[in-house]
Amino acid sequence: MERKLTKMFDYQKFEKNADLERLIDSVHSRYGIRELSMDDMEMVSAAGVPDLPLKESKEDRK
Repeated sequence: MERKLTKMFDYQKFEKNADLERLIDSVHSRYGIRELSMDDMEMVSAAGVPDLPLKESKEDRK
């Protein structure tokens, strides 16, 4: 899916399709690019959160 979106965005750079341009503009307006604050960065972990307990299976609960 990501590859298809990338191809559509690349296609649009050259073709200038009006319908596709509206769709792209709509997506950009919903997911605007912004800089993360220091507080937001504390919540980001590229490797996951190792402190969270693993989900217990039904057997572990017995």
